[in-house]
Amino acid sequence: MTAHEHSESHPAPHAGGHAVHRNYIAIWGILMVLLVISVAGPFAHIRVITLITAFGVALVKAYMVAKNFMHLDIEKPIVGWLLAVILTLMVLLFAGVSPDVMKDDGRNWKKGPGFHTLPPEKAVESGGAHGGHGAESH
Repeated sequence: MTAHEHSESHPAPHAGGHAVHRNYIAIWGILMVLLVISVAGPFAHIRVITLITAFGVALVKAYMVAKNFMHLDIEKPIVGWLLAVILTLMVLLFAGVSPDVMKDDGRNWKKGPGFHTLPPEKAVESGGAHGGHGAESH
């Protein structure tokens, strides 16, 4: 048996020294079932069910992909810490900019029609036909 055949027949050991066996077809099947659940959830028209199926299932799917396809479970611990720091910074960025971005108006600030999908008559009323960024043009 050559070295190449030997490496293909036995999976590489992870950090603990044990071989990791992954059934990618089964993982894919689980991800497909979770996809169907997350798409079907909003059809119940119950807010809690929609939130659980949208965000809860998305978190489970993200964990499964990171663990099984990105192999984060066999990486050095620093990779997990870096991922946690990056996710924390992303949440802080969203929390910092979302109040400004989600407001419709403010001092020296008015959202133009490009931020929202408005019917044509509403876009004209809000100044959408001429830019409508708070400045009057004469």
